[in-house]
Amino acid sequence: MTSSTTRPAEASGTFALGGDLPVHRLGFGAMRITGPGVWGDPQDPEEAVRVLRRAVELGITFIDTADSYGPFVSERLIRKALHPYPADLVIATKGGLTRSGPDDWRPVGRPEYLRQQTELSLRHLGVERIDLYQLHRIDPAVPLADQLGELVLLQQEGKIRHLGLSEVSVEELTEARTIAEITSVQNLYNLANRRSEAVLDHCTAEGIAFIPWYPIATGELAKPGGPLDLLAKEHGATPAQLALAWLLRRSPVMLPIPGTSRVAHLEENTAGALITLSDEEFAALSAAC
Repeated sequence: MTSSTTRPAEASGTFALGGDLPVHRLGFGAMRITGPGVWGDPQDPEEAVRVLRRAVELGITFIDTADSYGPFVSERLIRKALHPYPADLVIATKGGLTRSGPDDWRPVGRPEYLRQQTELSLRHLGVERIDLYQLHRIDPAVPLADQLGELVLLQQEGKIRHLGLSEVSVEELTEARTIAEITSVQNLYNLANRRSEAVLDHCTAEGIAFIPWYPIATGELAKPGGPLDLLAKEHGATPAQLALAWLLRRSPVMLPIPGTSRVAHLEENTAGALITLSDEEFAALSAAC
């Protein structure tokens, strides 16, 4: 078998986070290797470990997680499955959302809390420095300068390499960049939901990584007879694979992170990197929403 079939993520191309951390653009989101409601342990912890190890075998070099996934369950599973980490693996995590139960998420951006969570993530991941640390949400009750200021201090202390943001507007991103160097933005974005189009365009123009979460939602487009359904049949692919191919084509700064708790689903998703859309196909999908 060729490298493209054994390590399909390599076909997604590369992007250098912060200019110095090259990753394959199709990554893995580690939220779904937790329990229902992103709370507690997964139903099959050993399958979660197999998923993580298989992701690396498939050529994935970028894994995105957060302290709130579990909480801490995802980070600990990543360490169990992959530590000591391959030299080319970049693990990003996030802090700034607290949990009080399944599907409950509340922003807390107090400097002392962000410092505590960074220290815990370092311990749970088993690293001395986090390659990419993202503010999971801006806390409206705390000045942004205080939230990012603490993360900059941790960066200066060598505990964080690069900083990112999640769920921000162009205006918030612009303000944040007056306080810190921002390497990435992680917003909801997919073929069926493009409300972050302006943020994506801004990131593309500025060379900032754009990490779309919930990347393979397809909505009405994948219904029988819909444009995504028809095109998927032409390619002998799944609608999810076509949705990922569209994202990868949409911008050179795009780093999709589809997640799953099953190896078979992981292999299926990663194969989306092997699909090349023609100009006409890309335009048709772009116009369909």
